[in-house]
Amino acid sequence: MTTTTMLDFNRSFIFFESDFEAQPPKTVSDLRQNPHNRARIRVDCHLTLTDPQGEVCDYYLGEACKTERVGSDRELGIFTQPNADFRVIMSEEDSLVIKSWPQQGKTVMLDPPSLGPQPERQLIDTKSTFWKHRFAMSPVEVTGLASPMEAVEAVDAGLPVTARTEYESSGYGIVIDYPVTTINVSERHKFVQTDTGPVIYADFSQPVESNVEAFSLAFSAFNSRDWIEFIVNRPTPIADGIAVNHYSESVWVDGCVNSLYAAP
Repeated sequence: MTTTTMLDFNRSFIFFESDFEAQPPKTVSDLRQNPHNRARIRVDCHLTLTDPQGEVCDYYLGEACKTERVGSDRELGIFTQPNADFRVIMSEEDSLVIKSWPQQGKTVMLDPPSLGPQPERQLIDTKSTFWKHRFAMSPVEVTGLASPMEAVEAVDAGLPVTARTEYESSGYGIVIDYPVTTINVSERHKFVQTDTGPVIYADFSQPVESNVEAFSLAFSAFNSRDWIEFIVNRPTPIADGIAVNHYSESVWVDGCVNSLYAAP
């Protein structure tokens, strides 16, 4: 059996700390909250990116939450209105804040309003945006599941299962590690199929100025070692002139390497 080291996703976190007095915020839509706050968010996906020059950078997708006021009273309320889904993809260098409101293209103003409207995809410099930040990663040794029947046995035994998908995009090497939250198995058919996410889908087919421009949220599914299907979150029309952000675009990546692992 082969072993490797991956993240224990239940015990791996990103932290970012705000101090409105020491460093005025650039990503906040309502300043009526505690001026100091430290957020801890569980990691949902780990992407290792190797650029064409051989430089390596680690990116981490934070678990989902909602836009909120931290420390507000009951009269004002905690959740901002209109409310947005919130995700962050962070690295030591550049990060992407993803917010999605009820209708695509309908956002709110940043606070103070002089900063302009809050974008649905806000590219930021990590160090200059957050007063402080850090990554608390917990590695764990995992065992490769070499056959469908090994995966079936691990699933039926209640073991945590993680996946690794490796592929290339326009000279960029991409490795994504992620927990398999939903999986389909059959000992009768000797069959395994993942259905899990969101993960970070990276597509460098178009030029970018910052790596995170190439990132999107996606769910992934595979039942073979050498191809995977992503269903990517895109602006999706639902009526004349109205669109929502929805997982709607299917993308197939051929020539990849998919692997499954079981944690203790």
